[in-house]
Order: sequence, then structure tokens, then C-alpha cells
Amino acid sequence: MKKISIVIPCYNEEENVVPMSKAVVDLFQNELKDYKYEIIFMDNDSQDGTRKLLREICKENIRIKAIFNAKNFGQFNSPYYGLLQSTGDCTILLCCDFQDPVELLPQMVREWENGNKIIVMQKDHSEENKLMYFLRSCYYKVIRKFSEVEQIEHFTGFGLYDKSFIEVLRELNDPTPFLRGIVAELGFGIKIIPYTQQKRRAGKTSNNFSTLYDAAMLSVTSYTKIGLRVATFMGFGIAFLSAIIAIVYLVLKLIFWDQFVAGTAPIVVGMFFLGAVVMIFLGIMGEYVLSINQRLMNRPLVIEGERINFDEKEEMKV
Repeated sequence: MKKISIVIPCYNEEENVVPMSKAVVDLFQNELKDYKYEIIFMDNDSQDGTRKLLREICKENIRIKAIFNAKNFGQFNSPYYGLLQSTGDCTILLCCDFQDPVELLPQMVREWENGNKIIVMQKDHSEENKLMYFLRSCYYKVIRKFSEVEQIEHFTGFGLYDKSFIEVLRELNDPTPFLRGIVAELGFGIKIIPYTQQKRRAGKTSNNFSTLYDAAMLSVTSYTKIGLRVATFMGFGIAFLSAIIAIVYLVLKLIFWDQFVAGTAPIVVGMFFLGAVVMIFLGIMGEYVLSINQRLMNRPLVIEGERINFDEKEEMKV
């Protein structure tokens, strides 16, 4: 009997972990009863009652497992680490807030049984804020245009991954993994299924400007050269434009020596403009350097504080 692993990252999801575990278990007891399963909750240092509830859930069902991170290791490292801990013939990654529809899991498994190694769930519509969805669409289009790798629009990581691809992830040894880009770059046998992203069932999202900016910069620095190229071309452009303006000013001054007064305003404006451009592109280059630095340090993805129901003897009884 084949085994399916379900990896569910969570952070402050005390209102969702119990309904989510029940929804997944019910699915395996009814529509996917021909498969063994394990459910791995990856808790990223929740500060509410999530961990207490997870302990109770794991106590009731030894097929439900939990890993408690020693601290918050970010929105990318924790889910990725959870995938690496799975032991199933395939692994499904979904969010704990019910924005990823649980009822789509049987369809994903059928596509996997048909020979597809990776099932990518792609949002073609979302019940989230329309402005946010529009901004995400613009972001994906920019990344796709300038990336050397064909990126998958509106792909959040929600999908099914065959164990052969999980082995690829294990061998990467990437301390700052960006799963969406890795799937687009190294994924094979990909089947894309469109779906409508639902509203969060309960609780408050942990996404904010800082986390969204981190996600954007990680994808930009990992899969595009656009920042550095724009800096280079703009530098040449401004240098050329400055040379033209300088020549024009010189000619006008020579022709109209007494009448033409250049003044200090153009100099001041030009200095502030060039200073702003330099600061912007220093920041962009700093993002690339930071990305390189994080990879060179090669720190662990996460540090575990506790793991529950990973005892091999208990697992053999399942």
C-alpha cells in the first residue's frame, strides 16, 4: 500500500490546526482509504495555543506528527524542511489556513497515479483582497519576463511532489531555498492544475510588507539579473545624458557669455538625483550580496526544539 505524506506548515494557527487535521484524516478515511498516510505539522515557533493543540492531536493519532522549531526560521525554510522529513511515496504541501482547498487532494493523487511526478496547483482566481491579487499578478509577470528560468505564475508551493523529487530537494543543500523557483527550475513531469484560492478560514495572516518583500527579493536575487543589469544600463544612460547636457551648457555659455547664467539649481538637482540613483542601486546590489552571504554561511534550515510521533517502532505499528 502506497504512503502519502501531508506537510502542513503553521504559525499561530490555534483556530485551524484541529479542523485541518480532522479534514485531512476524514479525506483518507473516505476518498483515499487505499493509501497509508502521515501528517506532519511544521510549527514555526507559534506564540499562541497551537503547540498545545498539536500535542493533543498527535496523542490521539500516531500518524499525525509534529516538529516544533526552536525559533521562527521564516516562511520558506520551515515548509522546505518539512518536505525533507516526509517519508511517503509522494508528499503534499498545503497551508493550515484552508486557503489551499483540502478537497483537491484526491484529484492531485489521481494525477500522480497517472504518472505525473509534480502536481502544481496554480491560482487562477483568489478570494483574497483584489488589489493584493493584482499586485501579485504584476510581480509574477515581471519575474517571468526577466528570469532565465520559466517561472510559474501564482504558484505558492501548494502541490504534490513525488519522492524522486523530494530526493532532489535533499541533495540541493540550499540554506535559503525558494521552493517555487526550484520547482520551476528543476521540476520534471509537471502537471499544472488551476484552482480558486479560498479565504482564510480563521485567524490572522502572518504575511506583511516585510515578509512579502523578503519573498520578492529572494526570487529576484535567485533567478534574475535584472537589478544589476538595470543599474549598469542606467549608469551608462545617465553618464551619456550628463555628457550631452554638459556640452550644451558649454556651447550656450561660449555663445552667450554675458546673457547665459547657468546658476546652481541644475547642479543641486543633478547631485540629489545621482545620489538617489546610487543609493537605490547600492541597495539592490546589497540584496544580491546578502543572498550570496547567506548561502556561503550554509547554516541549517531550521533547528528543531521538539518532534512528536517520529518514533520508528510506533510507525511500524501504523
